[in-house]
Amino acid sequence: MSKETDELRGHTFDGIEEYDNPLPRWWLGIFWVTIAFALVYVPYVHMAEGNTIADEYRQDMERAAAQLAAERIVWVDDELKTYCANGDGWRASAVATYQVRCAACHRADGGGLVGPAFTDDVALHGGRHGDIARVITDGVPAKGMIAWRKQLSQDQIRDLTCYVHAFRGQPVNEPKARQGAVIASDAPAVAAPIAPAAAAPALPSVP
Repeated sequence: MSKETDELRGHTFDGIEEYDNPLPRWWLGIFWVTIAFALVYVPYVHMAEGNTIADEYRQDMERAAAQLAAERIVWVDDELKTYCANGDGWRASAVATYQVRCAACHRADGGGLVGPAFTDDVALHGGRHGDIARVITDGVPAKGMIAWRKQLSQDQIRDLTCYVHAFRGQPVNEPKARQGAVIASDAPAVAAPIAPAAAAPALPSVP
């Protein structure tokens, strides 16, 4: 049996006698370790070169902002216009991408369905080549359009931009009502009528 170490200390106050009941050694060990840690931590973090939690948070936010900036794609309107006007090598790729990614919301003929029409002279987020590429790349989360940057390559986005821009002025049956502001003067870079993509397959009904 362990030696009994509890004992009365002989001090009495207001009828209460002091009783010596030592704390467990493991608890005392942890207590002294925390004191030793504090003696090192406080001077290092608050008085020397250590980082506080606020510093670490700020650094994490700066790294995240830098990463986002590195991933951001900057589209130059004039470069896109030149690319789109230089032949129609983009068409085959764009038609395939549009049919799979865009037709369900914007219709195969660009007349608009859930999303706005591409055939009129107004746009919700700008209708120039650079605006179109930016919307495809970054999406419009508030409107339910996802960012395609991680699912489409830059070449695919560039080709798709040409295709969407070329819809402007094309005749369609019963287009969606006009949405947005009038697009600044920016004649379509491709004058020839575009061939509409095949209609997107209907989604299966949910029982």
